[in-house]
This record gives sequence, C-alpha cells and structure tokens, in this order.
Amino acid sequence: MTVTRRNRIVWWLRGAALAALLVYLPGYLSSRSGGLVEVERRLNHPVLLIGAAVVLLVASVVVRFEFRTRWAQIGFAAVLSPLIVIGIAIGTLSFVVGGDGRLIERKPGPDHPDHVLTVTDIAFSIDPVYRVELLTGSGWSARHWSLGTWGENDGFLKAEWTGPARITVTATHETRVYTVDGDGRPAGPEVTRR
Repeated sequence: MTVTRRNRIVWWLRGAALAALLVYLPGYLSSRSGGLVEVERRLNHPVLLIGAAVVLLVASVVVRFEFRTRWAQIGFAAVLSPLIVIGIAIGTLSFVVGGDGRLIERKPGPDHPDHVLTVTDIAFSIDPVYRVELLTGSGWSARHWSLGTWGENDGFLKAEWTGPARITVTATHETRVYTVDGDGRPAGPEVTRR
C-alpha cells in the first residue's frame, strides 16, 4: 500500500471517529433536564458511539504503521484480538441491556393531557432506583424535565398530580411539591421534611 493511500485511509477513519462523537453529542445534551426526548432515545448511546470512535481510532493507528516482521504481526494480533472480542461483547451487552428502564406509572395532567408525569425504574438490578420526570409535548418536540431520582434507601413512595399545575412527590423523609407553568416547565420544589 502506498503512503498516500495509507494516509487517506487513516484520515477517513479519523473522520468517521469524529462523526461518531458528533452524533453522540446531541444525545448527551438532550439527556439533561429539558432535553428533547426523541433525540435522547436515538442518540444517547455512549458505549456504542464512543466505543465505535475508539475502535476507528485504533484502526487508524493500525493502518498507519507497517508491521513487516512476523513477530511484530503476531505480537500485535495477540494484543488486539482480546481487545476486539471484549469491545464487541461490551457493545452488544450495552445495546441489549441498555434502555430507558421499566415504566412504573404514567399519569397525564388534569388540565393538560400533553403534560405527563412518569415514574421509571432505571435500575438494572433487584434494588429499585426511581426516576420521576415530567414529559411535555409530543413527537420530536417532546421534552423531559427531571423531578428527581430516588434510590432504595431514599424511601420513594409515590408521585402524583395534586392540582391542575401541581405535582407532589412523596418519600418517607420528605415531600416535594412542584408547580408547573403553562409551557410545562416545572419550578423548583418546595421541600417539607416529614
């Protein structure tokens, strides 16, 4: 392989790695409170996209160097082969096991049916971890607003609409009350200790 062709392949691989990172960036930003739901679901796959970027960068390094001796080729294969197998296993497991969690409750707002209160178990183990969110809008313009995450020791009990623009989240040690404006954005909680 000529040097110019090898350099061209290296830069194509590096460009593809950069493209994978740029595809992941909007998904990461949408995973924050107030982000777009569909963009997060489709693009927030860090293991898959960042893993692909790392694999492409390693491939560009491999193409860049020449391994002319037999021992260099054997040594490189001995190091790279387990990394490839482990990388494929991690990518497959993250794709199969990963997800949005298990939806526990979904309650539309009393005055705004497009404002939906959701409780999701996001733990992939026996012990529950509850994420409470307010979803507003529909389709590609739907946004999610995080109201909090409660682990097993936090004593989450329930989340419910207690008025037309009012959400109450009850735990064993505290009660949080959120007010929701007309656009669906929740205001900071009023916390009452129990």
